[in-house]
Amino acid sequence: MDQVIGVRFKPAGKIYYFDSNHLDIHLDDGVIVETSRGLEYGSVVIIPRHPVLEEDAPLKPAIRKATMKDMAQLERNREREKSAFDICLKKIEKFKVPMKLLRAEYTFDRNKIVFFFTSDGRVDFRELVKELAAVFHTRIELRQVGVRDEAKQVSGIGSCGRPLCCATFLGDFAPVSIKMAKNQGLSLNPTKISGVCGRLMCCLRFENDMYEGDNRKRRCCAMQGKGPRFRVGMKVMTDEGSGQVLYVNSQKHTVKVQLDGQKTKTLSWDAVEQEENE
Repeated sequence: MDQVIGVRFKPAGKIYYFDSNHLDIHLDDGVIVETSRGLEYGSVVIIPRHPVLEEDAPLKPAIRKATMKDMAQLERNREREKSAFDICLKKIEKFKVPMKLLRAEYTFDRNKIVFFFTSDGRVDFRELVKELAAVFHTRIELRQVGVRDEAKQVSGIGSCGRPLCCATFLGDFAPVSIKMAKNQGLSLNPTKISGVCGRLMCCLRFENDMYEGDNRKRRCCAMQGKGPRFRVGMKVMTDEGSGQVLYVNSQKHTVKVQLDGQKTKTLSWDAVEQEENE
């Protein structure tokens, strides 16, 4: 094997690996490769210097570097996809199929059209497929995707004011849990920690490892008597009287305390002591 290349078929899409087939390929080059769907055009995004491969998983070789003719065909495919999308919308309305069409996608060799859609449940689209096959005279695939995939394909603007992470650079969806929001002291209001897809925001993972590491270190130090061991609900003493811990900021080493007079104040760990009866 000559060299392994990482190829991405769409922006922020998953990376697939192929044998470079002794071609003079560089980063950002366009290549034509064979996939399970047929011939596809992709962009080279990774060229590992020392690839580690499993012996029972041989990689398919790249067929060729993309030529000007290939680029022209790719552009024609994009125009045909727009037309196919409009036609499919009319057929969906004709058959009254309960589905929301997201995108139409031709394979590079135009041997198949894939229509991506969302739906609340299972959909019987057999008649729709027959009608589309009669119109386009090629293989038809209707693929149902989830709400996170819908946001990735449609894109949009997040609550931060920037384009969605999933549509710009995230290749795969990683698990996100409510615990990540708790670790970072974020509001647990669903409207504030959910993305446009209605699921927990992917960006909750970005800094979670740092918070997890700091929390583990803080717990370890507390067990060894090297630092305070505060937790929400703990009774503590301050210079202004006793109170209860509302929030612990492990990054700034501060706690938010509600004093007996209902007043809240943020203090450093050094300015707070645990009550003896705790």
